[in-house]
Formats: sequence, structure tokens, C-alpha cells
Amino acid sequence: MPRVYIGLGSNLAEPAQQLEAALAALGRLPRCRLVAQSSLYASDPLGPPDQPRYVNAVAALDCELAPLELLDALQAIELEQGRVRKAERWGPRTLDLDILLFGNLQLDEERLRVPHYHMHARAFVLYPLAEIAPQLVLPDGRALQALLAACPPQGLERLSATASAVVTT
Repeated sequence: MPRVYIGLGSNLAEPAQQLEAALAALGRLPRCRLVAQSSLYASDPLGPPDQPRYVNAVAALDCELAPLELLDALQAIELEQGRVRKAERWGPRTLDLDILLFGNLQLDEERLRVPHYHMHARAFVLYPLAEIAPQLVLPDGRALQALLAACPPQGLERLSATASAVVTT
């Protein structure tokens, strides 16, 4: 069963509560098992600057779903939590769930690109990911620790120390 890493983010409608609800929903996904979750982190928005800071986390799942099945399930969770998809990229949202890594799969399709593009340069992804999978090596052979060394925290702030079930791959 592949180990899948999911990035979570929210900056609307009680973001920390949105992430807690999303983590609970991830734990209920069929044919998947939530095995770890990082602490919550606050980060500055990537897109328009006139929006609230984001709350971010990373979760690890062992998952038997195919990549696009998982994507559909994640988008259903987003919709259940009030996500409205707009043309504006990187705008404010109640919930954003992204497949960061899907085992050692490298996939570039219209609906899904894995590993997630630009994850290597996003502190709000790398730092929570390193919290639950510090020895991780990406499918292209790059070590997570090397990516961290090249990516300063960029204003990232840990909000909670609730990481659970630290895993190694």
C-alpha cells in the first residue's frame, strides 16, 4: 500500500478547525489509513497579499485508492467544508487538500501532477512534511533534508506541537 502525503491549507472560516475536520475526514477515507499528521503551521499567503494568513499541515496516509480516486475523494472533502473553486489562483479558501507524494509515483496528467509542483520550494509544505517523515527521499532521488536546507522558513510559524505517529519511509 503506497504511503501518500497530503498537504492541507486553510485561511477562511476558522482555519485550524477546518484542518482538524479535514484530518478527521482523511481518517475516514475508504481503503486508506491515516498514519501521521504534522503540527499546524501559520504561513503568509502565496497569492494576493490582501488575504489572511494560512494554517497548514501535512498528513500521511497508507492508501489503496488509485491517484485520481484519491484526488476525487479529497475534492469531495473540500466541497463538504465549503470550498468554492474560483478562477483566481492562490486566493483565500476554506480548505485546500493537495496530493504531495504518492509513494514513488511520478505522474503528470491534466488533473494531477505528483510530486506536487513547487513543493520543493514551499516552506509550508517542507517543514511539516519533515516533521512526520524526516528521512524521506522524493521519487527523483532528492532527500527532503537537502530541500529543507535550501528553503528558509519564510515566516512560517508552528502553531501547535501535535505531530503524531512520526513515520519513516
